[in-house]
Amino acid sequence: MRKILVVVDMQNDFIDGALGTKEAQAVVGPVMEKIRLYPAKDVVYTMDTHGEDYLDTQEGKNLPVTHCVRGTGGWQVRPEIAQLLAGAKAYEKPTFGSVALAEDLKAMAEETQDGIEIELVGLCTDICVVSNALLLKAYMPQVHIAVDASCCAGVTPEKHHAALETMRSCQVEVRGAE
Repeated sequence: MRKILVVVDMQNDFIDGALGTKEAQAVVGPVMEKIRLYPAKDVVYTMDTHGEDYLDTQEGKNLPVTHCVRGTGGWQVRPEIAQLLAGAKAYEKPTFGSVALAEDLKAMAEETQDGIEIELVGLCTDICVVSNALLLKAYMPQVHIAVDASCCAGVTPEKHHAALETMRSCQVEVRGAE
């Protein structure tokens, strides 16, 4: 069974930038440790990617904090994590979930004789992590999907826990400390 790690949005704006939190800062080390457990060929990552017109988008009207604008420092993956992701496939996404990621992993699952398992880590548990986990589950209902709670942080601790419960309800395994 091939095990794939999806690293979600470990970008500066979500760690200590425009939307950063102390909880997000605290998971940088654990995420790095998790990445090191996987062969480089089995790690992919997502990047929240917006344009200068972000505040004019539906998301921007509901979350009026400019963040992850392509080419800015806040859009960049945290440098020490980016080093570990060198050579990994990146999925830039203009919204919470990545359809391209789901399509690629579904194709991989179909092509891999023994199948795949998927584990997600990253930010924010209650927005992009849960969105990608549920999108992957919808694309591949028979594939085992897990999230490591100790390598995730939400917008608030309460929203982090609520997202973990939502994922549990949708048959995504929740691992790690909560």
